[in-house]
Amino acid sequence: MVGQGVLRECLRAPDVSEVLVVGRTPTGVTDPKLTEVIADVSRPSGYAAFLQGFDAVFFCIGVSSTGMKEADYRRLTYTTTMEVARTLRRDVTFVYVSSQGADAKGRRMWARVKAETENALFEQFDRAYAIRPGFIRALHGATSKTRSYRVLYKIGTPVWPVFTRLFPRMVTTTEAIGRAMLALARGEKNAPKILYATGINRLARM
Repeated sequence: MVGQGVLRECLRAPDVSEVLVVGRTPTGVTDPKLTEVIADVSRPSGYAAFLQGFDAVFFCIGVSSTGMKEADYRRLTYTTTMEVARTLRRDVTFVYVSSQGADAKGRRMWARVKAETENALFEQFDRAYAIRPGFIRALHGATSKTRSYRVLYKIGTPVWPVFTRLFPRMVTTTEAIGRAMLALARGEKNAPKILYATGINRLARM
């Protein structure tokens, strides 16, 4: 869902000349700027050569930890991310979609793994950022691949305006995330390493 929103904003941006998407399934989007590589994302050796030469990487791949053992979740979350990161130049801007609540010392397994991934990326790149968006409103047709999330979003759509007014610091959109990532790629100097919904929305307006 996040990746769909980010892709839309990248293709709409006049200063973006080329977009490469690496994913498990086709996006269904056609655009002169867009190149797609369909691959097993957990095996970067199969597509690492395609990643070279880009100024920024927006890492939107993620899995739900529900029902997963820590070893499996760590392999898909930490190991895959870092294997991709190690194929890239240190001066690439790397923006990682993390989760609100990530905590290296937390009791929740997924929170520890997410925070560990963030910290490893901060060491790997000169310009690495972690997005912790909280509640995300899907715009412009973006949809989650997780059925339970799709149902939740459908039920919650009528109350989004009220929820946004009550909790403005916890809510962002797929559009705002894409625009914020582009602002980071353009070299926004005052952005913190970790951005929550408020920071994401501020960057999106720049």
